Amino acid sequence: MSAPRTALARLSDPDLRAPRRPPAQRGGGDGGGFGSLTPEFARVLMLVAARASAITLLIIFILVYAALFAAGGGMGGSSGVIAASWLAVHQVPLVIGKTGIGLWPLLPTLLMLWLVARDSAQAADSDCEIRDLGWVLGAAVGGPLLITAVCLAVAEDAAALVPLQPPDTLAAFAWVAWLNLLAAMAGIGSRRWREFAELLPIPLPDWVVPGARAGALAAGRLLAAAAVLTLVSFLAHWSRIGDTYHAAAGTVSGAVGLTLLSLAYLPNFAVDGVSLLVGGQVRIGPGSLSLFAIDGAPVPAVPVAAAVPSGPVALWWLVLLLAPAAIGVLSGLECGRTSRDRASAPWATLTAAGVAAVAMALLGALAGGELGTFGRIGPTALSAVLVFVWFAVAGYVGLLGARWFGGPAAAPAVANDEYADGEYDDYADDGYEYADDEYEDDYAEGEYADDDYDDEYDDYDDELGEDAPAAASAAGRHTESGWYDDEDLDGALDGELVDDQDDDGPGGGVKSADNPDIVDAEVVEGDLPDK
Repeated sequence: MSAPRTALARLSDPDLRAPRRPPAQRGGGDGGGFGSLTPEFARVLMLVAARASAITLLIIFILVYAALFAAGGGMGGSSGVIAASWLAVHQVPLVIGKTGIGLWPLLPTLLMLWLVARDSAQAADSDCEIRDLGWVLGAAVGGPLLITAVCLAVAEDAAALVPLQPPDTLAAFAWVAWLNLLAAMAGIGSRRWREFAELLPIPLPDWVVPGARAGALAAGRLLAAAAVLTLVSFLAHWSRIGDTYHAAAGTVSGAVGLTLLSLAYLPNFAVDGVSLLVGGQVRIGPGSLSLFAIDGAPVPAVPVAAAVPSGPVALWWLVLLLAPAAIGVLSGLECGRTSRDRASAPWATLTAAGVAAVAMALLGALAGGELGTFGRIGPTALSAVLVFVWFAVAGYVGLLGARWFGGPAAAPAVANDEYADGEYDDYADDGYEYADDEYEDDYAEGEYADDDYDDEYDDYDDELGEDAPAAASAAGRHTESGWYDDEDLDGALDGELVDDQDDDGPGGGVKSADNPDIVDAEVVEGDLPDK
């Protein structure tokens, strides 16, 4: 009968060695349904469903009541204003009085989506099973949808006190659902994208991840360049700002409100600026604006709208086209250095261009909309296509530059997030990157030939003579995998493999008084060193 497993056996068993999560951190059990949810995981889902929405509503409460208090008006109808503000944050088109508004500030929406993505990412940590991620998505969408249903009911009841027409119910739920779902998927994907990639029917190509990262960085750089362009144009038309405040504000509270409104609309103007930088158009009602022509049209009376030039077009504006070209070349350089892209197959470069184009298309859909008598204001759909063309063509030029002047590409994929994020790229920049040719030359010259090691072992054995086995036993054991010192075998037992069926000698190979050195043991299959 075998002896009980020792500590060495337990450490060698992969099933026993696997870390066990505490019950408090586990998600739903097998079988699904509400009964499978643990109280701890239910609390996490409640936070995902309620925290971002609660913070958004709190900010809306503060701003609405501060505005009503500063205006000196009554608090009647404040519930309707709060409900309309919640819908406006989710970009739901509303009709206030007889004015239809579909162009809402983008800054509050982006902040709300960031909160949802952050909570979803925290809930979808490594302790959450794949099958439980559906609960996280449902919580991230279900909480805002519940609040939207309440706001729709409040907006309908408040129609008698405030000039607010109840919006289309289906459109309201659709906007809230897809925005929160997109944010939740982005947050979960940022933590668990490797596991999702393993579920694909085919292996994920090694150029997808470097291309997606380069595309996201390129889109961010393009938005930053457009924001700088907006700021410069705003300062160049500073003389218009005083007239805007004088005509629309009139009081200190009105001036503060216009300033906050302009800051909230700043991301909208940045997205419009991207359309201008790539050579596209921005629609302003019946008019349009581009680097090549200006078809004048009235603009809203907000201070940030002073950045819109009134014409005529200057020839030097074409210099702005260098911005997307430079960003595209930089994206191609990054793809060439972090992937195995080559001139005949620039897949990572095309992936970067596609990711940037999709990102700008989504932002363009959020940044544009109808604004009363001004008509539709926002970038055209052609702008996203131009983003792809710029980053594909200029990125290919950058890829060729990386191949001609940048040296060999880095490993396309690594297991450690720190290496994947480029944390240790400084070592490569400091001269610690070695080409394969250097090692090939060393092998070709015989520096690492096997004969050298054989000669060293022969000399070592000749020196020790008959004591070589004893010395090797004292110094360590040598196998094909390397030398193992006695310290590496701490806790192991010295033993001798005997045949249980061997009947030679006293005791017949069985532990007895005649064979006291035989130890009962169970052989377990442990982790063997890699050869």
